[in-house]
Amino acid sequence: MSEPAVCSAKGCRSAASYALIWNNPKIHAPEREKIWAACEEHRQYLADFLDVRGFLRRVERF
Repeated sequence: MSEPAVCSAKGCRSAASYALIWNNPKIHAPEREKIWAACEEHRQYLADFLDVRGFLRRVERF
């Protein structure tokens, strides 16, 4: 059995409920997708952080 994902927000140790899929087009190939895990509390904050930089592709529920 695998461990539950932990939120990627700094200092947060909550279980993650969302996957924020992103890509930095300046350094990653277009097909590469990176993932940040997010709890309910930090989902919007992390999504906004990525989106304002043009990195956010989509948000999926685990």
